[in-house]
Amino acid sequence: MNIISWNVNGIRAITKKDFFKDIETLDPDILCLQETKAQDNEVEKTLATLTEKYHISYNSAEKKGYSGTAILSKTAPISITKDMGVAAHDNEGRVLCAEFENFYLVNVYTPNSGQGLKRLDYRKTWDADFLDYIKNLEKNKPVITCGDFNVAHQAIDLKNDKSNYDKTAGYTQVEIDGMTHIINAGFVDSFRYLHPDEIAYSFWSYRFKSRERNTGWRIDYFLLSTALKDKIKAAAILTDYYGSDHCPIRLEIES
Repeated sequence: MNIISWNVNGIRAITKKDFFKDIETLDPDILCLQETKAQDNEVEKTLATLTEKYHISYNSAEKKGYSGTAILSKTAPISITKDMGVAAHDNEGRVLCAEFENFYLVNVYTPNSGQGLKRLDYRKTWDADFLDYIKNLEKNKPVITCGDFNVAHQAIDLKNDKSNYDKTAGYTQVEIDGMTHIINAGFVDSFRYLHPDEIAYSFWSYRFKSRERNTGWRIDYFLLSTALKDKIKAAAILTDYYGSDHCPIRLEIES
């Protein structure tokens, strides 16, 4: 099974580029999108050409042009659930869960802590609640959670670790701890599991020629329940694909 996760930074913008051609090339069994920045009807309309091949689900933010997630799958999910069931988090379209026969797939767009870390306290609460959410799902069957987690977990995961540590959203100790708690609770970072020493990034700012200079961050992940660890076949960061400030990431797993 080939699963792709991609923060598209606007579904309507990326589909004016090579997105449909890229998806045809990647040919995912499941495609998880974050930051669709569109309402449900707009996502549906924009992705209409893919409905012959994929079942499409989406969760949009109440605020227009903001956040949002979508899951496209060749096999119809058993069920689709939006949000975590926590009122404080459930109006930004950040969580979408598809249940399949052997696992839950949770697509997530984790909140950014913001300029001046103004949302860091909220982020700490989010991380704790999200971990509770996926651990609760795990009581029924294993979980694959993927998406933009908005954190570089280790120094290897960003270009300028020392200058960003505890100053920049995405690399504070609070956010690092949030990811550590998920991993310590029994989830495997698939890319780091297979590539412990590889330097690779999934996000580059649009400023300062960051992608050209490869001044990037690895903030997009596939995290899997330990029960699925031996089924991981490959994990990759697909830096040859453009159209967003993120590139897609891929997980290949025994179905």
